[in-house]
Amino acid sequence: MEPIKGILQRLKRKEEDQYKLAEKYYTILSAVNNLHLTPREIQLVAFTAIRGNISYANNRKEFCEIYKTTSPTINNIISKLKKINVLVKDGSKVKVNNVIVLDFTKDITLEIKLLTNG
Repeated sequence: MEPIKGILQRLKRKEEDQYKLAEKYYTILSAVNNLHLTPREIQLVAFTAIRGNISYANNRKEFCEIYKTTSPTINNIISKLKKINVLVKDGSKVKVNNVIVLDFTKDITLEIKLLTNG
């Protein structure tokens, strides 16, 4: 019998809104890339991706209200995420790196290849 060369597994999941969809996407990216992002960091990335930036005072205030956190906590998270290039500075705005921003109002299909070394 010939061994199977590759395996395709399809998973489907519905999320209640674009924020939850974005959180799921960034959770997967964090896991696949060994970023070890905390749930709060993932929430901030998802929120920022949808809002466009986390620099405006009203965006920061809304994030703090929704997720029951503080502005200093946001600053610490931003600092960490900028160091690993998840968040980037674009002029005066802090945004999610364009490489990992999607339109979370639409369905998303991901293809993940996990390759062996030999």
